[in-house]
Amino acid sequence: MDIDTQRKMAMILRVLDESGGALGSPRIARELGMRGIDLKPRMIRYYLDQMDELGFTENLGRRGRQLTARGRRELESAVAVDRVGFVSARVDELAYRITFDPATLSGSVITNVSLLPARDLARAKNLARQVIDAGLGMGRHMVTARSGRALAGHKVPKGRAGVATICSVTLNGAMYSRGIPMTSVFGGLLEMENGHPTRFTQIIRYDGTTIDPIEIFIKGGMTRVGDVARTGTGTVGAGFREIPAGALSAAQELIGELNKAGVGSVLAVGLPGKSLLDVPVSQGRVGIVVPAGLNPVAAVEEAGIPTENHALAALTDFAKLSDLAPSA
Repeated sequence: MDIDTQRKMAMILRVLDESGGALGSPRIARELGMRGIDLKPRMIRYYLDQMDELGFTENLGRRGRQLTARGRRELESAVAVDRVGFVSARVDELAYRITFDPATLSGSVITNVSLLPARDLARAKNLARQVIDAGLGMGRHMVTARSGRALAGHKVPKGRAGVATICSVTLNGAMYSRGIPMTSVFGGLLEMENGHPTRFTQIIRYDGTTIDPIEIFIKGGMTRVGDVARTGTGTVGAGFREIPAGALSAAQELIGELNKAGVGSVLAVGLPGKSLLDVPVSQGRVGIVVPAGLNPVAAVEEAGIPTENHALAALTDFAKLSDLAPSA
């Protein structure tokens, strides 16, 4: 198929993926229109018919189409040049849409979804808890699901279990809700010594990648999150953010509220215009380092349990998550 057809199909697949369910062509057209893409329902039905034949979508009749596993794989590989910067755009889009209120512990947060062998779920939860107890995840909440159940818009396949963790981009959304614009600069590997961050050893900018950086580091076997949870020394996934210097006081207050709610974790906050962990920051800006929401799953992978990770998977109602309070 030609490149224009591939791009339009990828747009439709992305809408279906983000919906977490079945959609009809009128709803898909509205969703695309909100993103500045003018594609009429009749033309969308034409592409959906093609995607049914290719196995990318499944026709559920009056309910519309839903994405298949094959369609999700196609979306992940479609037109790579068009997806450069996709992670950065996804960060901004989801951050704008979260509604979590730390005062009432209600609303939506952004979650990552990880799949692993069902037989390893109990062991994986214990490993994840160690990381969460050490303050290396994004808060202390998560949720699991067995095969056949839906988890943040992803159906858990047979023989697998799912784990949803809070994504660090939830912090961006909380900042936006207080009128504080937060910019995600890069994801990287952060070296820790005796429980303190020292320097970034690897970085990938969000605006120059098609894959979440932490997913890359986990699959590359480059993290040592389990070591840090046990000894305080090793490498973890982390993100570097920036906020306006004038918002520093308000941001610190919000970080405290989120920590109390069990939905936040910040490893370092810089000073206006000053480098943070050797990362330069512009005048009028402040650097903030946050742990990756996938760090608990990184420890699972390090222990020899294979995982399939989907960062920035979906918005999830906070009430569906379980509080893994620090173990005694």
